[in-house]
Amino acid sequence: MLGASVIDGLAAGSAEGGRADEAALVEDVRRGAPGSRDAIYHRYKRRVYALALRIVGAGDAEEVAQEAFIRVFRGLPKFRGDAALGTWIYRLAVNVALSHRTRRANAPAVPAEEGGAERVVAVTPQARDLALRKQLERALALLPVGYRTVIVLHDVEGLEHEEVAAILGCHVGTSKSQLHKARAKLREMLAARGITAAELLERE
Repeated sequence: MLGASVIDGLAAGSAEGGRADEAALVEDVRRGAPGSRDAIYHRYKRRVYALALRIVGAGDAEEVAQEAFIRVFRGLPKFRGDAALGTWIYRLAVNVALSHRTRRANAPAVPAEEGGAERVVAVTPQARDLALRKQLERALALLPVGYRTVIVLHDVEGLEHEEVAAILGCHVGTSKSQLHKARAKLREMLAARGITAAELLERE
């Protein structure tokens, strides 16, 4: 891993709710029950936006998140529950984000956080973690989109390789290989900014 406490600081939060009530939520949406769409939207909106933010950048994240939820509500009548609802929503959100990036292939990603020093100067452990998170955000935004996506899904959002593979439509072995390469590339980029693997790992 790239330093557990620092990566944890990038995460949008743990999954809200479990699979127990997913079927009921989906059924409520299919029946047109009042508030059912809002319930799903508010359960996943923060994580979908965070995912979009780190794949397409701040300028387009809202647009991508909105398009993702349009697809979610269009697709819910056909949702069969073969995967967890959150995994299925992530798959749609990633597809929207990657399609958006393809359409804007010549537009550079905008880091999720701007400003701050280019090198880490920490006075306290809390300030150090914050500075490292900012550096990670900047480096993450500059990764090739495929690498960025697999790191966001696995290391930031905490999904298992099986879930990542299902979202990306690849084999588990491919997901693991991509993650290994992505982490190596991210470490290389951070090293160029003066941050060593030891600095990341010591926060675990």
